[in-house]
Amino acid sequence: MSMGSSSSMFHLWPMLILIINGLFMLLGLYALYLLIKLLIRAITAVELYIDEKRNRRL
Repeated sequence: MSMGSSSSMFHLWPMLILIINGLFMLLGLYALYLLIKLLIRAITAVELYIDEKRNRRL
């Protein structure tokens, strides 16, 4: 193995780490988006439940 190939490998690591960090950030944002959608549905379900119990509708 020559010195040129090992030095190019050291230049590749920061770019690879940057890409992996970017993917994890996108995954985190997508998880946050899904959590917000779930919370909106949960709030709606609780409001319907409370309304149903208050008005005694079946």
